Amino acid sequence: MSRRFVETLARKVEVYHGRVVHFRADRVRLPDGKPALREYMDHPGAVAAVPLLERRRVVLVRQYRFPVRATTLELPAGKFDGKENPLACIRRELREETGYSARKVTKLLDFWPTPAFANERLTIYLAEGLIPGALDPDPDEFLETVVLPFREALRMVLSGRIRDSKTVIGLLACAQRRLP
Repeated sequence: MSRRFVETLARKVEVYHGRVVHFRADRVRLPDGKPALREYMDHPGAVAAVPLLERRRVVLVRQYRFPVRATTLELPAGKFDGKENPLACIRRELREETGYSARKVTKLLDFWPTPAFANERLTIYLAEGLIPGALDPDPDEFLETVVLPFREALRMVLSGRIRDSKTVIGLLACAQRRLP
């Protein structure tokens, strides 16, 4: 396959500006020379944590997700606030969504959840040495903290009961590295 790239002719024409995401359309020239429009979601980026407690237990959050009309079981996660660095963001999100603070945070991996239509980059961290504290969710977040044996959470991934992509990827990455 040829590694010919698309040339951008006009950048980031804003189509929609929302509270959480923005939609853009770039005018481009395709490798065959024809002009085209490429629409995508512009996202600030996000982080997620695999919070591990002693005795091989993982802390997840249960919450209702409107776009899929379902209650999901997920890793605690969130998007960057302004120019926030990834470590500050994951520490903030972990505390807000679970009440826990982590003594040790280690990067596991990063990925593009949906590169066909979004530029979001999501980084997953391992959070260890957890110190309990009070939940502090955003005003529009209604979360329940769930602590499960890691192997049970992994079985839920493999059976399709956990379907959130960051959670699937994060738990499988931990299992692959034989972390818990």
